[in-house]
Formats: sequence, structure tokens, C-alpha cells
Amino acid sequence: LFCLGAAFTLTVPMPLHAAEVVDGWTVVARSSDLTTYSRPRPGSSLLEYKAVGPIDAPPIVVKRVIDDTTEYSKFMPYVVQTKTISSAGDTRVTYHRLSPPIVGDRDYTVRVRCETKPGAAGGTSYTNRWEAANDLGPAEAKGVTRVKVTEGSWLLEPTPDGKTRATYTVYCDFAGSIPSMILNRANRTAIPKLFEAVRKQAKQEKYQR
Repeated sequence: LFCLGAAFTLTVPMPLHAAEVVDGWTVVARSSDLTTYSRPRPGSSLLEYKAVGPIDAPPIVVKRVIDDTTEYSKFMPYVVQTKTISSAGDTRVTYHRLSPPIVGDRDYTVRVRCETKPGAAGGTSYTNRWEAANDLGPAEAKGVTRVKVTEGSWLLEPTPDGKTRATYTVYCDFAGSIPSMILNRANRTAIPKLFEAVRKQAKQEKYQR
């Protein structure tokens, strides 16, 4: 879980020749291992994003990476601090502070709900859904802009070859006076960095156990 508006790397993907729409989502970027989609959000100039791609590890291993919020500052782009506020059953509350270039520090607290169910290809699939829960976290700090709107999910599904089909969705208003065009582009172009970070982390032996 990660508010991708933090990642202001404005490398624009190669444009598609024609808009491709799948279940209401428009394909905005495609590579050999990741497809990124967007769709309008009613009442907002910001877009919702989704990305689908393989990860070379079983779903349980990828879930361990995503759940390892204490390590986020070591591998997630721009994350400098995390703190677990509470954890009970399949729900946890975590605080995140990010320090991206140009725009200054941002922070937010989210409530994460985890679900487990049988996978279509056998094995087990996992879903982590989050939404802003700033009332459960630290008070706003001077010099840090509070993100009020962030929500999304990770869906980790098993594939026949024992790996993971990962689907990531995010909608985030990064707050401040940043134009929506810049935020939309930042959200889109940061998603490959997120997948790259998770793929690399999933290779570590400690997550295989």
C-alpha cells in the first residue's frame, strides 16, 4: 500500500496508437511485464489507476513483502518512516511518511483489511485493501502536508506456474497546490517503480520461509 502521488518521476511511457478500453479502464501504458490502466473518478479531476503484471514468486511470498511495512523505508520509493498503530485479526492501521523531491514531505495513516480466498488456478489468493484513516494516527506535523484521500488495493492471484498475477489499484489526492495533470502523470509513471521494488524485494530469502 502506497500513495503513488509521491513519486514525481515524469518519464512518460511510449504512447499507444489507439485507446484500448477493458471493463471501463483505458490502457495508458504497456510493457512486456506490466499493463497500466486509468479511469475517471466521478467528481474529481484526478484519475484512478490500475496495473496488472506478473511477479516471479508465489502469492504468499509477495504478500509477506507487502505486509512488511516496517521495511518500507528500505525498499519503497520515497518512504522515510512507517509505524504500525494497531493490528487485530485481518485489519491493521499504519502510518506512512514520504519525502519525495520537489513537493516536500507528505504523510497519512491508512486502515488495511486483508482477505484470503481460494485462487482460480488453485492455491490461495490474497487481497489487501486500504483507505485513509488519519483520525487513528498521529496529529498533523508542522512542515508535513497531510494526505486526506488515499485508497487502493493489492490483489495477488496464483498462476499455474506457481507465480503471482498482481493487480494494483490506487486513487490518491496528494494535497497541496499541485495541478491535477502533474499528479495524474506522477501516479501513472510511478507504478512501474513500485512493481520493480516489490519484485526485487520478493527475491530475498527471508520472505521465502
